Amino acid sequence: MNEQENSDDLSRSKLRWDYCPICGTKIPQIDNIQYCIKCGVDLQYINIHQRMPPRKNQTSTQYYSYGSTKPTKKRLNEEDILNLKDKKLWGAGASLGITAAAFFAMNLIAAAVVFIFVFFSRNYEDAFNLIANPYFIIVSSFIELVLLIVPLLYVGKHLERPNIKNRLSILGFTTKGYNKIQLVKEIFIGLGFAVVGVLLVFFVSFIMEILLSAIFGINLVSDIGGSSDELLIASSDILSLILLVIIMIAIIGTSEEVLFRGFLQKGLIRNLGKTWGILLTALIFTSIHIIGGFLLPPLELVIYLLLNFFPFFAISLLLGFLYDWRKENLISVMITHGVYNAIIIILAFLVFNLF
Repeated sequence: MNEQENSDDLSRSKLRWDYCPICGTKIPQIDNIQYCIKCGVDLQYINIHQRMPPRKNQTSTQYYSYGSTKPTKKRLNEEDILNLKDKKLWGAGASLGITAAAFFAMNLIAAAVVFIFVFFSRNYEDAFNLIANPYFIIVSSFIELVLLIVPLLYVGKHLERPNIKNRLSILGFTTKGYNKIQLVKEIFIGLGFAVVGVLLVFFVSFIMEILLSAIFGINLVSDIGGSSDELLIASSDILSLILLVIIMIAIIGTSEEVLFRGFLQKGLIRNLGKTWGILLTALIFTSIHIIGGFLLPPLELVIYLLLNFFPFFAISLLLGFLYDWRKENLISVMITHGVYNAIIIILAFLVFNLF
């Protein structure tokens, strides 16, 4: 061992400062500590050489936890959030697990609300009539906010400052970096794709109905193609229709896009690639929306799945590609989803009342 190495070892025994010379963080009283627990700079290099370490020696993407000798993933700051393209973020397991947890929590709360109404009602028929009332459905739609809240809580672990603004930003729900003209552009893109979505779903549904009617019979397909949404539309008045439209845009479209595109697709793309990330997100989105059909008898189940799977899959692919095209910002995507739902409800209301 030469004199320089001896000198380095002596220098590593004690730092010259109590606070990091770069970020000012208090340095833990640990023998031979090398990296700052916050900014990750090589303290021993600065201690020995009295200058910043070369770029290759800096741990700009990692920091060391208190008492740890292994690097931990660096939390993202406000500047990082504006450019997430090359950031790994959460894994595929977390993407799937948190999505499943959010969906399970939402349905658990919804089931609990229905159970309370039925259990404490003196007349079960009145209870079920209340649950089927469009105004009850409008109020209960706020339960869908769980789909937004669950990922919002989770992403805080990836942020240096986990305030609500940064949590929403990392999920793509932000106007940061957009001027007024760009915001108007995103709004019009969202409105345009909502119309495209309606036409796409009508076309796919039309093709599927023709094919399935030829195979299984027109009456059977028409009967199974009807859903509980028809009962909702049938019992709606103008006021409830207006409130449903508002709910679809402000609650349903927003919450579902934060979970499925802002969280699930974003995580899957970074771990599985763009193609598989979009396809798998579309498959999960579709499966969740048609899961109620699994209560049907086998033959009706097959027809129901074929009749509903492809339209939902088509609109989900459209939303997935739109989200990717808009560089993972949710403004236009949420507008597309919400307005698409609103248009479908308005058209169904008009058709039901006119024909």
